Amino acid sequence: MTQNIARRTGQSRYSWGGDEHLVVQFAEAMSLEVNFTAMAVSKILSEDRIPGIVDICPANASLLIRFDPDVVPPAELEATVRAAEEKVAGSPSRSVETRIFEVPVWYDDPFTNETGARFRDRHQRPEGNDLEFAAVENDLDSVQAFIDAHSGSPWITSMVGFVAGLPFLFQMVPQERQLELPKYLRPRTDTPALTVGHGGCFACIYSVRGAGGYQMFGVTPVPIFDPEQRLADFSEFMIFFRPGDIVKFRAVDQAEYEAIRAEVEAGTYRYRQRPVTFDLDRFLADPDGYNTELLEALYAS
Repeated sequence: MTQNIARRTGQSRYSWGGDEHLVVQFAEAMSLEVNFTAMAVSKILSEDRIPGIVDICPANASLLIRFDPDVVPPAELEATVRAAEEKVAGSPSRSVETRIFEVPVWYDDPFTNETGARFRDRHQRPEGNDLEFAAVENDLDSVQAFIDAHSGSPWITSMVGFVAGLPFLFQMVPQERQLELPKYLRPRTDTPALTVGHGGCFACIYSVRGAGGYQMFGVTPVPIFDPEQRLADFSEFMIFFRPGDIVKFRAVDQAEYEAIRAEVEAGTYRYRQRPVTFDLDRFLADPDGYNTELLEALYAS
């Protein structure tokens, strides 16, 4: 029998979905602090390897847990998750071990521009392209200024899902500087694979070709979903992005895009990446200074 019984303690809301799912909503609004809580609670539960927990899926401001009620009773599971949440809340240091990596992007490319032109009747601004719309909506004086703002600071992966391997990325800058854009008025029926898109406050990368409603800014030449696991970066799993990953977009031109694509086809491409400790409190105290440290770690020789 499907249940939908919710209990709220403090800010969090605990809900049961059917007989095998527990949803914890940590807050109504997305923020780095709330997303950190979702990731940190998920990490504790994963490391504890609790019998009966089948899957743990952290999201922007929530956590979904699938469990086997024949192994772990619901009340026991809820108590365990609440204890993990209290442990995170009481921790003197809010940090997680993660990685930072680079994603090259050919901005203002012909593939997304052609697609956008085919679906202009579904867009807020029939003239121009999505990048021009993005610059105007964010009060920037040119497309290049928007590209500089988009690629100039890192983004954190707040969740992965919707389609296989698609990351939702939250810009690591003060809220008043975050890029924001509405989605298309009506979704497209086509989006090129590996399109770098944006909707609301989130960037994303479309892992496969298909429908979509996010604004389109460019394409990356590197895969993020590799079912055949041809590349070394996919040796452990066919999906590259993980919640908590920190991403730096880098603008490339057509020549570099094609050169990287050739490496991918040859099976020799490797992501530029480094392990890092993300310290939430240090970031909140000095976002620009902390981002500089992260980028120096990424590009250290």
